[in-house]
Amino acid sequence: MNWTYVWLIVAIGLEVIATSALKETNGFTRLGPSVISMITYGFAFYFLSLALKMLPMGVVYAIWSGAGIV
Repeated sequence: MNWTYVWLIVAIGLEVIATSALKETNGFTRLGPSVISMITYGFAFYFLSLALKMLPMGVVYAIWSGAGIV
């Protein structure tokens, strides 16, 4: 099984969670959502880097941004 697309899907899911939590941070004045947002963004970029090892950046970025918008 090709794990590259799995890592990309995980990265997209974590990015959506982080962006949703970012709204609740109220300008990073609320600790819980702020920590969730920072941690999930960190893991999202880590999994994105795993996907970038095997796929071209243009393909990864197009899928990442398109799925994030949806």
